[in-house]
Amino acid sequence: MPVASLLVVVLAYLLGSIPTGFLLMRFFRKQDIRTLGSGNIGATNVLRSGAKGLGAATFLLDMLKGCCAVWLGAVLAPHLLPDWSLRNVEALAALCAVLGHMFPVWLGFKGGKGVATGFGVFLVAAPWAALAAITVFALILGISRFVSLGSILGAASFPIFAWFLVTGEKPVFFLVVQATVALLIIVKHHQNVRRLFAGTESRLGSHRAEGKPA
Repeated sequence: MPVASLLVVVLAYLLGSIPTGFLLMRFFRKQDIRTLGSGNIGATNVLRSGAKGLGAATFLLDMLKGCCAVWLGAVLAPHLLPDWSLRNVEALAALCAVLGHMFPVWLGFKGGKGVATGFGVFLVAAPWAALAAITVFALILGISRFVSLGSILGAASFPIFAWFLVTGEKPVFFLVVQATVALLIIVKHHQNVRRLFAGTESRLGSHRAEGKPA
């Protein structure tokens, strides 16, 4: 890997690692989101803490940091990695941003599940596929009211949509990163999968006491 690519890796990771849910809850509510609900710093847990506005803001900001990471990678690509395919540089930035969100150095590498940030990175790198996948998420959520199920199926559908909806060059690394990010998101939901099969997963809008999984 060229040394220049390390700058893309570091910048994308640092952007992705900004713990927006943690910061919003700390600043506006003087609470540590890690002590509430599932302890996750993502939008769903913030929402279930009773902070609906902050939950929406967390999703938006997590999405935007993913968008910014890939956009920055695309801006730097001609200067740092002129011999690389633009889509490969975007894919590298996308992967590092999602890893930053999931494993932020600032919080002991314990972060979110990557749904909003994953949507953000591919909204720039593969916009039609990202919009199709978020539509699957919304439909499953509307039908089942399980955020986790919508997230899992939305993530799983993304590489399929990308294969058919992304036009032009589709480098192998670009495709591998799409599948890897989708798999990471699904794996991050392993506890939710167990609860879905056990019938104990909470639905959106249901009351969940503090300290219980969300």
